[in-house]
Amino acid sequence: MQTVEKALELYGPPVYVRKEIVHNRHVVQTLRSRGAVFVEENDEVPEGATVVFSAHGVAPEVHASAAARALKTIDATCPLVTKVHHEARRFAAEGYDILLIGHPGHEEVVGTAGEAPGNVHIVDGPEGVDGVTVRDPSKVVWLSQTTLSVDETMLTVERLKQKYPLLESPPSDDICYATQNRQQAVKRVAPFCEVVIVVGSRNSSNSLRLREVAIEAGAGAAHLVDFAHEIDDAWLAGVETVGLTAGASVPGDLVRDVLVHLAERGFTDVAEVAGARERTVFALPQELRADMREPGPGRDGGTEP
Repeated sequence: MQTVEKALELYGPPVYVRKEIVHNRHVVQTLRSRGAVFVEENDEVPEGATVVFSAHGVAPEVHASAAARALKTIDATCPLVTKVHHEARRFAAEGYDILLIGHPGHEEVVGTAGEAPGNVHIVDGPEGVDGVTVRDPSKVVWLSQTTLSVDETMLTVERLKQKYPLLESPPSDDICYATQNRQQAVKRVAPFCEVVIVVGSRNSSNSLRLREVAIEAGAGAAHLVDFAHEIDDAWLAGVETVGLTAGASVPGDLVRDVLVHLAERGFTDVAEVAGARERTVFALPQELRADMREPGPGRDGGTEP
């Protein structure tokens, strides 16, 4: 999000963004109002213009098509996704079949699979295990989409290990720390909640997983909303305890709006459940940082350093 904001400051609008920078409707609407233009593919971007690649990552062919159109690219891929890309390339180079646990068609899965298309097999949850076939059962490794349910992912891994006893694991956990932290927090509160509200968009994998985790952990009901006004008062009828969480890309203002909305309906006693402290900070993309260091004109007419 900061990458697109900074690009708009440096270069001025329009700045093109391939796919949604993150899967959050409010964020996309806000950036669009500031001059970001969201496109599906590079061929929708004028030759020579600036394009930002989303946090979900892209396949090598997307970089190649951008270069062919002389596009100035800013790669805002989440570093945690980049790590999975590196793992896919390394294991493919070593001749492994890669069992990529994730949702077919999700942008992150498409990008990761594109790093080693001849080696990657997508496994869509435990039910997808039976359809997997590999070349050499002694050279198999699993990787995962970063925004999955931790529990479902490990269930999938266990079933894969039953089929392929020599299955290897990635050097470190692939699932995003922010995704894991939120799921763990929801597990703690859900058993005490008649309703859990998840603030997040319907195309956000990690937000959808939070709703599923809440139900599995014992919440009476769980609902996904982008904005406070989407909360149906019928959900709160006769309810004494409401749980509230949010997807990893949701701005804090939207969560505070829900708290105000709930307070207006009598839910004024708020208890914050402390979870893991998130101190990880990622640098802006190197392409953007390089231009930020260069004062003077030359950046699409900009003059600010």
